[in-house]
Amino acid sequence: MLDHVGVNVGDLGSARSFYVDALAPLGIKPLMEVEGVACGFGDDQKPYFWIAARERVTPSAHIAFAAPDRATVDAFHAAALAAGGRDNGEPGPRPIYHEHYYGAFVLDPDGNNIEAVCHRPEG
Repeated sequence: MLDHVGVNVGDLGSARSFYVDALAPLGIKPLMEVEGVACGFGDDQKPYFWIAARERVTPSAHIAFAAPDRATVDAFHAAALAAGGRDNGEPGPRPIYHEHYYGAFVLDPDGNNIEAVCHRPEG
């Protein structure tokens, strides 16, 4: 089981703004910051998703956040696009993964593929 994950970003301020807006529908918010260095996002328990400023950004990552329902996946996608993300797969079923897989994909400002996914049946 993973405890936390992080991605490198070229502009910490811009990336922070993007993730604040994009992750809000999922109930994920900034919880810890090291000014100019990193920002940790999570729920009320602890930060589990980190962004860190790096001069050289590593190749892109894929991070999928769990959503409680399909409406939250839709809200994530809309919020991430409004925050400056680029569409990388509109909300919808992905039966190639399994019967109830419903996800949406957005590229963050550094090209990381950020997803919200619900594994529950519709309704």
